[in-house]
This record gives sequence, C-alpha cells and structure tokens, in this order.
Amino acid sequence: MDGFQRTRNGVVATFSGFEADLLRSLASQLVELLRNEMAVPRGNDDPLEELLDFTGPTNEPEDPVLARLFPTAYRDDEESAGEFRRFTEGSLRDGKARNAALIIDALEQAGLPPELTEEGLVIDVELSADDAMPWLKSFTDMRLALATRLGVEEDDDEYWAALPEDDPRAQVHHIYGWLGFLQETLIEAVS
Repeated sequence: MDGFQRTRNGVVATFSGFEADLLRSLASQLVELLRNEMAVPRGNDDPLEELLDFTGPTNEPEDPVLARLFPTAYRDDEESAGEFRRFTEGSLRDGKARNAALIIDALEQAGLPPELTEEGLVIDVELSADDAMPWLKSFTDMRLALATRLGVEEDDDEYWAALPEDDPRAQVHHIYGWLGFLQETLIEAVS
C-alpha cells in the first residue's frame, strides 16, 4: 500500500481486499460505538423539530473512547459542561458516524463486496478534495479510539516496538500506525 496519491481530479488509494475490509470493519465499529449509547439522537419526521431538539446527554460518556471523542468542555463547571454537552454531543455523534459511513460507502462503491471471499482483490478508491475531509476526520476518530483502548501515550514507541509480534496489542498498534500513515498520505495528497 502506497497510501493516497494526488490525481487530476482529487486523490486515489489502492487497497488490497484485506486492507479495504479492515478499514470497513474499523469504520463500522466506530459507527456502532457512536450509536450504542443513550446519547444517540432520536429520529424525527419533523426537520424543524429535529433541528431544535436539544435533549442530548448532560453527563460524560462512561466508555473511555467516547469520553475521549467527546471531552468535557468545562472541567471546572459541571453545570456549564452538561449544558454544552446537551446542545452539541448529538450532532457531533451524527457527524462522526456520517463520516465513518462515507468511508464504508466509498469502499463498497469501489468494489469491496459485502463479504470478502476473493483472494487477490484490489480496489481503487478515488476521492475528490471535498470527499477527503470526512475520511481525515474519521481516521482521527479511529486512531483516538484505538489509542484509548490500547493505552498509547506520548513517547512510548519503545514499549510498542518491544512487544512480540504475536501479541494482539502489537498487531492492533500496527493498525493504529497504518491509519496514521493513511491519514498522513491523504493530508499530503490534498495539500
């Protein structure tokens, strides 16, 4: 995988079937996590009522990943923090889930089948510069989720390098690094 490359019409990345399926799985898990707590906005048939619905959560999420994705705005003022969360978290969750869903859609539109059974499958994902922004945001969210679950800290590269290759944490850390590579090449390609 060479990452994202600039083209005349935007950017393109070539993924093996395994890579595309892994990326789809990570994006799907992110969507599921974002939709799996009480903060999920309820569907509403009236667009105006939905736009003015400020019944979001007021407490910090219990899941450490969600707490990292939606940090408390006012650490020293619980009431203001709760009000801020009530007015913003629902739409932020929607945006993050929408970004991850766009990755899934793009991979499938590029030829990734619903279930990967074919060996040697290669797909090209082409994105316009505008389409790249949701991918970048979602890469950030996926990396934050993995880093939180793994306990990644600043300047702990030696720790991760010392883990045996068969340690599942080392394998997930490689995925974390791969997402960083994709993010970096996408930034370079659209800059």
